[in-house]
Amino acid sequence: MSRLLILIGYFLVIIGVGVWSRRKAGSQNGFFVANRQGNTPLITGSLLATAIGGSATVGMAGLGFKQGLTGAWWLLVGSIGLLVLGFFFARKVRGAALYTLPELVGKQYGGVVGLAASILIVIAWTGVVAGQIVAAGKVLSILGMGSVTVWMLIFSLVVILYSVLGGQFSIIRTDFIQAVILFLGIFLASGLALSSIGGFDGLKASLPSGYFSFPVSPVFSWKMLLSFLILVGATYVVGPDMYTRLFCAKDEGTARRSTFLTAALFIPLAFAVVFVGMSAKILYPQIPSEQAFPQVISGVLSPALSGLILAALIAALMSTAATCLLSQSVILTEDIFKRFRPSPDERRTVLLTRVSLVGLGLLALALALASKGVIASLLFAYTIFTCGLVVPVIAGFYQERLKVTWQGALAAMICGGAIGLIGKIPIVDVPFKEDLGLIGFAVSAILLFVVSFLTRKKILCHCEEPVS
Repeated sequence: MSRLLILIGYFLVIIGVGVWSRRKAGSQNGFFVANRQGNTPLITGSLLATAIGGSATVGMAGLGFKQGLTGAWWLLVGSIGLLVLGFFFARKVRGAALYTLPELVGKQYGGVVGLAASILIVIAWTGVVAGQIVAAGKVLSILGMGSVTVWMLIFSLVVILYSVLGGQFSIIRTDFIQAVILFLGIFLASGLALSSIGGFDGLKASLPSGYFSFPVSPVFSWKMLLSFLILVGATYVVGPDMYTRLFCAKDEGTARRSTFLTAALFIPLAFAVVFVGMSAKILYPQIPSEQAFPQVISGVLSPALSGLILAALIAALMSTAATCLLSQSVILTEDIFKRFRPSPDERRTVLLTRVSLVGLGLLALALALASKGVIASLLFAYTIFTCGLVVPVIAGFYQERLKVTWQGALAAMICGGAIGLIGKIPIVDVPFKEDLGLIGFAVSAILLFVVSFLTRKKILCHCEEPVS
């Protein structure tokens, strides 16, 4: 009962922040980018809480349960991606002072490519939100009351409610609170789980040696690591949720510092979560892998402590879901709806964004109810996004030097994204299906430069003066 009371109290606090933020989030700038006033602690906390969602808690603990230390790569590739973002692109992104990633793509390649990016992101990021909803249902089911489906519904409604009320202004502030709870909660759960099995000595004595192999292992090959680096790590270099946070920073230096600090914090968090999963493998060897973190909370911790850890996990899931939902709804409003029906009225724009947020949240809930797992949902989203969008966006920062054209970017997005999608549809059986994510990424890069070369050549031919 105490766990439920702590959780209800947490939900009320989060909704309260949304209500408090509603007036300050009334303008378009406040609702979309928190008036661009985020300092380093706020932006770092928001990046951290956004990234440490269902994949980096429930999902990554499940990887630790199944394969050991190499499960940490799910978040470690994110750290690598953030370092690349910080060194090369963070200043450029914040300096653009936009609202969305598709706006940036539109500035790079024009309106048609920006529209294609908008559609791709809205589709792909529905899978990310669905992954958080699935994870929330699994975590909250340990309360012993209500089904997983009921908890997924409750979680979705709470996230939609506080996001609709306060927009980015409330999300960036609740993210900071959630990041603190999350950080403390994960390390507390990891420490108590390890102590219950005799520490690291107990871990080594009870698990096969393959669980301690790193950077690869008998069940995690170099090819799998490459897939993680490209399909997951690249979403931290180019990602609507990451870029939204940088757009909220008060200046370029804040954006860059926050990116580096978040990358550093990812490393200890990755191993702490994996140790929870490895401990669960010893304590509860028969459970499904993605139930590892919830089971440790339920079985190892006291009711009061488990309530706090439960709040930390839900904090992570809520943060990621809210950020992705808001990013989607802003993109849907700014980059799709307003393209066909421009409206300069800020109040109507914010209202339309709120309505879009509710609709997308309900769509993600429907997808979550049909989904099989957290990692599966997220890989579906990341593969489509990475294969279609990452290479064109990065190349767009150096458009003049690389001589890429909008035709090349459009071909890369459509073909790369389509190949990635085919690889993630269960009912489609094609050769090399397991490798279609990497193949789609390579095809995207090849098409970008080949089509750009051909279109430049055609333009030059048409521009040549006839010889008299």
